[in-house]
Amino acid sequence: MNKDYTKTVHACFMSYIVQAIVNNFVPLLFLTFQSEYGISLSRITMLVTVNFGIQLLVDLLSAGVIDRIGFRASIITAHILCAIGLISLTILPGLFPHAWAGLLTAVVIYATGGGLLEVLVSPIVEACPTDNKEKAMSMLHSFYCWGHVGVVLLSTVFFGISGLKSWRILALFWAMIPIANIIMFIKVPIAPLVKEEEGLSFRALIGKKIFWAFMVLMVCAGASEQAVSQWASAFAEEGLGVSKTVGDLAGPMLFATMMGISRVVYGKYGEKLNLKKMMIASGILCIGSYFLISLSPIPALGLAGCGLCGLSVGIMWPGTFSMASASIRGGGTAMFAFLALAGDLGCSSGPTLVGLVSGYFGSDLKTGILAAVLFPVILVFGLIRLFTAGRCHVYTGLKE
Repeated sequence: MNKDYTKTVHACFMSYIVQAIVNNFVPLLFLTFQSEYGISLSRITMLVTVNFGIQLLVDLLSAGVIDRIGFRASIITAHILCAIGLISLTILPGLFPHAWAGLLTAVVIYATGGGLLEVLVSPIVEACPTDNKEKAMSMLHSFYCWGHVGVVLLSTVFFGISGLKSWRILALFWAMIPIANIIMFIKVPIAPLVKEEEGLSFRALIGKKIFWAFMVLMVCAGASEQAVSQWASAFAEEGLGVSKTVGDLAGPMLFATMMGISRVVYGKYGEKLNLKKMMIASGILCIGSYFLISLSPIPALGLAGCGLCGLSVGIMWPGTFSMASASIRGGGTAMFAFLALAGDLGCSSGPTLVGLVSGYFGSDLKTGILAAVLFPVILVFGLIRLFTAGRCHVYTGLKE
């Protein structure tokens, strides 16, 4: 790969760290916001709903805008919004009559930037002249995992040294990351995803059955990941009897670390492995991890199942992106935007199903997880159906 495009890929890696910051920093401050501003916990948790809701809306609406103004202007705008949103967290609550309205405004700003990043980063990497798209995509998505781990670890250390009252300083520090990446994207080359004459129209894209098959796979990939990730802390707290802080470190961080490891391993050795077989094997391993979590009588084994689930879901999201790009020529920005939308729908529907089923069975979290095994099961059967029909491709797929 051209040396300059290596810098482009590195800037995209940093973009996923930025997205990890905007998605995972504020949840660490929920109780701090509650005590400092006197806001109810239900209103504070609504900030997460708004964050992902805005990102879903951006996924849906951004494709046409991006194609008109270009990738460089769009991704620089995304980073600017992320930085402004993080900085606004420290300013707006004091300027609004109600602090919650200030927090909500800041979340809307950085969520818009985060949604744009999700749509933009994968196609930018896909367009770079790399020899192995699957390898590059897997490495790219691993940086969200490492960003998640870094946000939790560094924030925990910072709060341990400086106290929770210094959270504004940390917010300003995290805002420096997107600002630094703006400078990178001003300089690096960005290749076009598809030639204008080769790109599919929106009508042609949604008219392809295989496109909708990949949409289903993305929903299942997102749901398989988040159905366990969002509840990993609760598993650690309940199963091991540890504090919330230790639960966060033992649960979500274990999950994110294992997911990152799987993506790095595939990113390093991906050219030697068959993505089709790896995806199916990962789905089967994911099913096994769900059964281990939900049916094991030993709490430690349930927690190990969380880590195993992180390892199994690692390549699902980037692998589906790669297969869709190889199988649908000319999908362009619209395809990546809709795949991101489907993935986010899965990210919200997986934890929701777990919560609803758990509540119905008297807050039995294991039963909720057992119900969510539906998602990796659908993913495995969907992959087998695509591959046996000969309609899914990895490296040079041109079939429709």
